Amino acid sequence: MRLGIIGLPGSGKSTIFHALTRSKLEKGARKAHRIATVQVPDSRVDTLNGLFRPDKTVYARVEYLLPYGTKAYSLSGQSDESFWNEARACDALIHVVRNFHQRGGEAPNPRDDFIKLETDMIFADLVVVEKRIERLDLDKKRGKKIGAEERRLLKACLQMLEAQRPLRDDPKLATAHLLKGYALLSAKPLLVIFNNYDEDESPPLWEEPPELFNSFVVRGKLEMELGELSPEEAAEFMTAYNIKSSAMDRVIQHSCSVLALIAFFTVVHKEVRSWMVPQGTTAIDAAEVIHSDMKRGFVRAEVLAYDDLMASGTYPQAKREGKVRLEGKTYIVQDGDIMTFRFGVSTSQ
Repeated sequence: MRLGIIGLPGSGKSTIFHALTRSKLEKGARKAHRIATVQVPDSRVDTLNGLFRPDKTVYARVEYLLPYGTKAYSLSGQSDESFWNEARACDALIHVVRNFHQRGGEAPNPRDDFIKLETDMIFADLVVVEKRIERLDLDKKRGKKIGAEERRLLKACLQMLEAQRPLRDDPKLATAHLLKGYALLSAKPLLVIFNNYDEDESPPLWEEPPELFNSFVVRGKLEMELGELSPEEAAEFMTAYNIKSSAMDRVIQHSCSVLALIAFFTVVHKEVRSWMVPQGTTAIDAAEVIHSDMKRGFVRAEVLAYDDLMASGTYPQAKREGKVRLEGKTYIVQDGDIMTFRFGVSTSQ
């Protein structure tokens, strides 16, 4: 899963990226897209590691992308298409909004800044949707068969976008399978980070915030400095500034939440591993996340809930108590499932 970090110039999105990924800004890096892969912390993996004593422990991972540039479309006519093109390749977006005073600059106006970039995303989607409808209509005039349902969905998008509403306001439309290939920006799940100055822990006052608004505060500069300290120094720093959990942990937690991700675990070949899948994933699709052969030759999944393992104490004891069960391909994976996939793949063609 990949999340793109976007924001207006001066919002501190680079600071948030480096606070989150614990990476350092190298000379010239601002002129290129930056990607970092981050482990998803999970105390359950730590517990399984202590219980099974594997040779290898692998945590689930998420990717964070910081596109280079400013914005792809704007009402002023300026363009930097690579910025939005990179954002379109992401599964969700993190919108960084400035909520700190700039030296010699204007006071923060989070509401207006949010709306400004949101409007640009809506405009970018509008361009894509209008062009596609025009193409479909032209194909129809030429006697070509077009997808009536696809056009209906696009017209519904056009109506929302012309009304200056992001497509995520209509979850059913935003997740329509026929529209997936367009990677519409305003249809993507959105997480908003208010980037505050060091001493400010409060979110901005905001009357009538947008619908489906998922937001929280990060003191970006402070958190970036935290990531450069040793564990001992970091612990003292967090106490001094009343930081209960790092920005990295909180952003990852909110990222998984906004993408509706759950974790399942495998314990095989002396390895404990965590995997992230969307809620509602079936056993056979979870098997494919590990390897395509597992889906192709899927037979059954042996499943034990994490809480049941903790109650029993050991895997063999959980089996004796009947808590380990066999599930078929349509079983819906639950958060915390410990799964062993039984599969067989023929080598004959």
